[in-house]
Amino acid sequence: MDTSQYLSMFLEESIDNLQTLNESLLELEQEPDNIDKLNEIFRVAHTIKGMAATMGFNEMAELTHKMEDVLSQFRDGNLRVTQQVVTVLFKCLDTLEQMVNNISEGIDETVEVDHIIEKLQSIANGSEELVEEKEIQNENILSDSVNSEQSQFKNQINEYDINVVKQAVDKGFNAFYIKVVLDENTLLKSARAFLIFKSLEECGEIIKCMPSADDLESENFDFEIEMIYLTTKNNEEIYDILMDISEVDKVIVDNVNVNLKKEEIEKDIKDEVKVKEEEEIPKVQKQEVAKQPAKKGESKKHKKMHQSVRVDLERLDKFMNMVSELVIHRTRLEQISSNYKLAELNETLEQVARTTSDLQDLVMKIRMLPLETVFNRFPRMVRDLSVELNKDIDFMIKGQDTELDRTVIDEIGEPLIHLIRNAADHGIESREERIKAGKNPTGTIRLIAYQEGTKAIIKVQDDGAGIDVEKVRAKANKVGINTDGMNESDIKNLIFAQGFSTNEVVTDISGRGVGMDVVKTKISSLGGLVDVISEDGKGSIFTITLPLTLQIIQALLVKIGQETMAISLGYIDRVIDFEENNVMKTDNKEVIVYNDNVIPLVRVYEKLGLEKLDSGKQYIVIVKVGEKTVGLLVDGLLGQQDTVIKPLGKTLKGLKEYIGATIYGDGLVTLILDVAALI
Repeated sequence: MDTSQYLSMFLEESIDNLQTLNESLLELEQEPDNIDKLNEIFRVAHTIKGMAATMGFNEMAELTHKMEDVLSQFRDGNLRVTQQVVTVLFKCLDTLEQMVNNISEGIDETVEVDHIIEKLQSIANGSEELVEEKEIQNENILSDSVNSEQSQFKNQINEYDINVVKQAVDKGFNAFYIKVVLDENTLLKSARAFLIFKSLEECGEIIKCMPSADDLESENFDFEIEMIYLTTKNNEEIYDILMDISEVDKVIVDNVNVNLKKEEIEKDIKDEVKVKEEEEIPKVQKQEVAKQPAKKGESKKHKKMHQSVRVDLERLDKFMNMVSELVIHRTRLEQISSNYKLAELNETLEQVARTTSDLQDLVMKIRMLPLETVFNRFPRMVRDLSVELNKDIDFMIKGQDTELDRTVIDEIGEPLIHLIRNAADHGIESREERIKAGKNPTGTIRLIAYQEGTKAIIKVQDDGAGIDVEKVRAKANKVGINTDGMNESDIKNLIFAQGFSTNEVVTDISGRGVGMDVVKTKISSLGGLVDVISEDGKGSIFTITLPLTLQIIQALLVKIGQETMAISLGYIDRVIDFEENNVMKTDNKEVIVYNDNVIPLVRVYEKLGLEKLDSGKQYIVIVKVGEKTVGLLVDGLLGQQDTVIKPLGKTLKGLKEYIGATIYGDGLVTLILDVAALI
């Protein structure tokens, strides 16, 4: 069986399913009696096992099968959901994730699974006697109902299944008996079964199925699949979904009467199979009926409100680059047209500008992804840290639907991991220390995100001990940093200095004593800022400010010496005229006073090593970077412009004063200033 055509779908589904298992296991650990959550975990694990076996990844299928054994013990009431057992299940998920990553990257490397399989088997077998006792009881209760060979499927139903169905129906779900008959000429039966299950699991849950998963995976069945299915959809919708799958010949969908006893349900299923097969509507006739127009007021309830397609990232990047080039050409056309006074040309260019702007906004939105894609890995991480550090930690997330450019999303994970691990390791105190300080024994870490204008704000907040200012000051003096004249905020922000760390002991939790400079370096490379506010005994708040996109920005063009440069409007507060007699000095630094505020002055030409212009009017561009306000002295203003950010080449990559370059209408390359680096 050639499964290569399904590999991409398998990888995508596996990543999503593993993330679902991580989140659901966390919830189950907090709510051990949540039967719905347990059923969801079992269903997703079963899906992973089936897909892995179909694709020929037998070790992955076996590992998931052993995980199912433990979940079965949960479901049968033979095993309690404890922290120790859940930890083993998480390690199982980590191993499965490593397997998926190896498959995705084409690494032909065997992942060691024997140890984790032994642990899972040990857990599953630890309650073997209890399992056997319960099975004997069930056998005595149900023995009278196993008396017919006309339908083997009814023998698969147990009291647990019936209770699950009844609970679901009480919550508004529909319970259906489904029989799917494949075309006799179907070659890849297991692949077809995979598509059937995938379609059904998108809008419901399969409670029981025959043939078994193993038989389906090995194609050890004829052409019939029977199942009990829970969903909010009606039987006609389910019928249409299944009949839309190619090589499906017949479909029977009928309600299960949950008010009947077990024996009556079995008889009900058997009778329905007989009746439905006698009056089965041919597939062609069903399709013809579906083509008839609906009566007034009727509609297809199962029609999806939103449809989406997966787009290859390389294509999306190419699309973005083409739009960026279009913006550059539009700017060039506008510059050329300014030399001619042709009304018709100007009107056309205005239309082109509007269309280009709309296209630009559209492609920017396409590239945006919610922070949820990054945030959803952190609850599991904090849970593991809590166990490892023997600390009670609550983790709260807010604003995970805030969207950022895909480029930023791809890079923001690493610094956030560092900040959260640091908060758990060094921020949150031990249980005993918190009680002694009169605090709640359980510490809290909050991850908060929101949009503010053209920026995204991400905060990592803890209610721990806070930053010890005197400890930071002592360390700074020890490494040769003069802290005289520094206020408390400046001293706290020294933790972002390269190689600065107050930790004398290296830990595996929050890094190897390299301090927080790695966080600042990464955030700066994304055009963002990071700062910290901390109160002794009450905790710390690390705030990351990021641009929503790294591709196209609004910028102010300025003259610095003889050079034209760009400054992102996202930083600019206002522009004022410069007068030399307004400049004062304090602590050997130049400042100006504006609206009763003392603002540090940066002569940009000096910072960049450029020649000063001897004449001409100068301006101060007042910028805000986090909590800091600074005035940038420039030699001229050239207007506002849409700016396409292009990365610097290898030769200029080491210039930290610039975030990139752009090409404007005159064809000249213009450098884009990194405001954070200048101040």
